[in-house]
Amino acid sequence: MIDALTLPEPLLRRIGAAASEMMGSAPGMDFDFAAPVGEAALIGSGSVSWRVFKNPVTLFIGGVAAVILELAEPGVRDGVWEHSSFRTDALTRLRRTGLAAMMSVYGPRSRAEAMIAGVVRAHGRVTGITSEGTPYHANDPVLLDWVQATASFGFVRAYHSYVERLSYRERDSALAEGATVARLYGAVGAPGSEAKMAALFAWMDPRLVPSPIILEFLEIMAKVPALPRAARPFQRMLLRAAVSLLPDVLIDRLGLEDWRLRGFERRLVRLIARTADRVPLLGSPPAKASERLGLPADWLWRKG
Repeated sequence: MIDALTLPEPLLRRIGAAASEMMGSAPGMDFDFAAPVGEAALIGSGSVSWRVFKNPVTLFIGGVAAVILELAEPGVRDGVWEHSSFRTDALTRLRRTGLAAMMSVYGPRSRAEAMIAGVVRAHGRVTGITSEGTPYHANDPVLLDWVQATASFGFVRAYHSYVERLSYRERDSALAEGATVARLYGAVGAPGSEAKMAALFAWMDPRLVPSPIILEFLEIMAKVPALPRAARPFQRMLLRAAVSLLPDVLIDRLGLEDWRLRGFERRLVRLIARTADRVPLLGSPPAKASERLGLPADWLWRKG
């Protein structure tokens, strides 16, 4: 693990406030991750997941990559696009998704289970016919497995690519750690290892197709104030970082060639992501969850 970064206190507060804004809740979604004291999370505090999910930059990059992969599958694509507020209120939708990720990893087990149960109930009402004429249901096990897999792929691959290289064993561990969360969502076949992830990607590959919705999604993401004001000049670059996580052949198939990172941008993304990984965000869900378990707020940012 990388050393925590020591910066002047005023600068540390500004960076922390900006990063906390990225992890912020939408109205009505505030939650104190420091309570109830002592209650464990669905995923253990010593996990690879706790280390990976603390980084707001790679969470943004990985989350975008996951959505692109989801929108490439017609059943997920039309379920998301026709049954959510993304086009009309993208920022609230993003923050709800971010809160779900934080709750799944850092939230107290009882609250995380309740949140996931609510999501499953909501998904039960999402049905329809894709643009290609195929029926879909949000709680279809195949689609659930794909959504869970894309999220795991995006978050782990973003950290691995832009912060620090994770060993094969660490990547395997990160996927296995998500099994409990996946089962609660009904994704009983979600991959729990790198080998199973590769097998699922190969099996799903024929179902992944281009769509104008993917390009519309990226253009919405380029304009929505998802990042703190000081970071918004880098927003389109971070979207390109997300696209660049995908397999090259899929990037070409989806018509996203112009969204690849340029060489100098890759170095800049790594600098930004690695810096974010070293700045303790003491008001963030990872820090508050640590306090809930009796650990120092900054322990995730300390040298391992």
